[in-house]
Amino acid sequence: MFSQTVEYALRAVVYLAMHPGSHTTDEISIHTKVPGSYLCKVLQKLAKSGMVVSQRGLRGGFSLAKTADKITALDVVNVVDQIGRIKTCPLSLAQHGVNLCPLHRRMDNALESFEQAFSQTTIAEMLAEPNPSVPLCEFPKVVCEKPKRSQPPRRGRTAKVKAPKRKAVSGSKTSAKKKKR
Repeated sequence: MFSQTVEYALRAVVYLAMHPGSHTTDEISIHTKVPGSYLCKVLQKLAKSGMVVSQRGLRGGFSLAKTADKITALDVVNVVDQIGRIKTCPLSLAQHGVNLCPLHRRMDNALESFEQAFSQTTIAEMLAEPNPSVPLCEFPKVVCEKPKRSQPPRRGRTAKVKAPKRKAVSGSKTSAKKKKR
């Protein structure tokens, strides 16, 4: 019922809600177990919608644009993969039109239930739910630690590396020139 993209987007938003501040794609990828290249696409969609904010630079990364109590699970779903409710016969049968058959009516009812449940659930509520299994954490570890950032290389100055001196091989032109001097 859920696309992989929906699952990944929800994991990313939950991680950002659990760890306020700016996080790199690599950090989020490691803790959510979402492939980095796929996560980039998901985060771009979330940023374009205004759900997350991206910041470039040394201390850059992604963070939530709103507090977790203002974001519903349905908000996240609708950004990456909107729920396609069934309004008319998917088979384009003229006799059915908007009068859905029992099969398609039940399918639409299931989609409606999903939509209602997710519209009434905020990310903050999911995180506050008393449960021994903390989202995105290894069990039985209760508190997820913020990953340590590795220091990026300094820009601008680079260390000059001297090439090792070559030893002259006897009989070569350079050693012959040195002997003449």
